[in-house]
Amino acid sequence: MTIPRLELKNISHSFYGVPVNKDISFDLYPGEVLGLIGENGAGKSTLMNIVAGVINPLSGERVLDGSPYEPSSPADARHAGVSFVHQELNLFSQLSVADNLFLTNYPRRGGIFTDKAQARRHAFEALALMDLPFQPQTVVEDLSPGERQMLEICKATIGGPKLMILDEPTTSLTSRETSRLFDLIRKLTEAGTSIIYVSHILEDVKSICDRIAIMRDGTLVDVRVAESVPTSELITLMVGRPLDHLFPERAQSPGTMAVLEVKNLSATGLIDSVDLTVTEGEVVGVFGLMGAGRTELARVISGLETATEGEVHLAGKDITHMTTRDRIAQGLSFVTEDRRGEGLFMDYSVVTNVALPSLKRWATNALAPLRRRVMREAVSASTSELKLAANNIDRAPVRNLSGGNQQKVVLAKWLLTGPKVLILDEPTRGVDVGAQFEVYRTTLDSADAGAAVLVISSELPELLGICNRIVVMRLGRVVQVFDREEFDARLILGAAFGESQSGESV
Repeated sequence: MTIPRLELKNISHSFYGVPVNKDISFDLYPGEVLGLIGENGAGKSTLMNIVAGVINPLSGERVLDGSPYEPSSPADARHAGVSFVHQELNLFSQLSVADNLFLTNYPRRGGIFTDKAQARRHAFEALALMDLPFQPQTVVEDLSPGERQMLEICKATIGGPKLMILDEPTTSLTSRETSRLFDLIRKLTEAGTSIIYVSHILEDVKSICDRIAIMRDGTLVDVRVAESVPTSELITLMVGRPLDHLFPERAQSPGTMAVLEVKNLSATGLIDSVDLTVTEGEVVGVFGLMGAGRTELARVISGLETATEGEVHLAGKDITHMTTRDRIAQGLSFVTEDRRGEGLFMDYSVVTNVALPSLKRWATNALAPLRRRVMREAVSASTSELKLAANNIDRAPVRNLSGGNQQKVVLAKWLLTGPKVLILDEPTRGVDVGAQFEVYRTTLDSADAGAAVLVISSELPELLGICNRIVVMRLGRVVQVFDREEFDARLILGAAFGESQSGESV
C-alpha cells in the first residue's frame, strides 16, 4: 500500500483567540495534485503556512512520508523537501535571476568561494525545464510580472522537492504562461512530486488537480475527486449557499456626460496615442495581453507616470500636469494591482489604511485633532459594505488579513473618497468567487452613483459581465472598442492577439 506523502491529523490553530483552522485532517499521495479552495478567510493560507513551517499548529500532527514532520522554520521544511511558492513574490529585484535562484544555497568552490559559473549553468538548466524566455544573468527588475511569477516557481523546483505548495500561482500569468506552468506540474508529478494547488480559478483547479479539498470558516468541508464534481457544487460548498448569479444586475444605465477624457495620450515606451472617454455611470473595461499597456495607461492617467504628449481631463478640467495628490483631490481614485507594494501600509490597521486619503474630512484644519470616532464609523461602514472579514479594524495590522480581505481594504479606501473617476487594476486578483461578487456590486454601485469606472482585467469573463464597453489594447495602443451589444469573447481575444475582423494577423 502506498504511504501518503503528507498526512495532516486534527490540525487546529487560532490568532488572538479566534480559531482559523479547526481539527483539519487530510492526506496527499506521491505524484498527486490536490486542489485547495475556499473563500478568503477560510483558513487556507494559515494551513499552508503550517505545512511549510512558517507557523506551528496549536494542536494536531504532521507526517511526511510516514515519519513525524515538525519543521520549526521554512528552512527546515525546505530541507525536508517541502517548498512553498507564496502568492506575494519573494524576489530581490536588483539581483540577477541566478542570484535569486541560489540565494540561500549558492554553489561553492572548495566549500568556500561562490561559484558563479556553476550557478549560471544550474540556472540555465532550471530555466530550460520551464522553457522560460530569459537568461540567468538577467536582472529581475527587467522581468515582467508574469516572468517574475514563473521565476518564483522555478526557484521552488531547485533540488527536486517532494512536495510543492503553489498559492495562486497564475495571478500574474498570461494564458500561454499558465499553459507552460501546467506542463511543468505534469512533469513534476510524473517524477513523483506532490503538489498542493491553491487557487480561486475553479476551472484551473478542475483542469490540473486530481482531488479538491474545500474549506469554509476554518474547517475542511469535503474532499472530492476533481473530475466528478461540477463547478456550481464547488461554489456552494465554498460559500455555504448557491450563487445563481456571478455578476450583479445594474440598477441604472450610464449617462452621456464625459467625466474622464483621454486625448492622444502618450508616454515613451509605455503607451502611444491613446484616446478614451468614460461617461458618468459608465463601466469601461480595458483588456489585452501581458505588456499591452493596460496598467501603464492607468498609471499615466493617475499621474504616477509622466505623459510625453496628450491630455487628461476630469469632469471638464485639464489635469494633465497635476501631481497625483492633486488628481486625487479632484476626484480620481486608482486601485493599484500591487496591493502590498503600493496599495497598503502593511503594518498599520484597517482604519488607518482606509481613512488615509480622506483625513481632511475629519479635521477642521491642519492643526485640529482628528474626530476619530466619526472617522472610525465611516471606515466601518465602508468595509461592512464589502463584507470585510477582520476581527479588529482599529489595531490589528492588515498584513494579518487574507489577500482577498487586503484587496477589500484597498477598495474601501478609495470608495470612501467618493470618486468621480474610479480606476481598478485587476480588482479581483486573488479574490474568491463569493468576495468577487461584493467587489462587482460595490463597483457598480459607485457607477450608479455617477462615477466613471475604468476596469483593467486579465479575466475577460468579468469584463463581459460588468462592463458597458470594452477597450482592447495591444503594444501600447487601443486597437478596438466593443460596445456591449457587440461583446463576443472570440473577437475580443482575436483583437488582443492582433487578429483583424477578417481573421488575418495585423
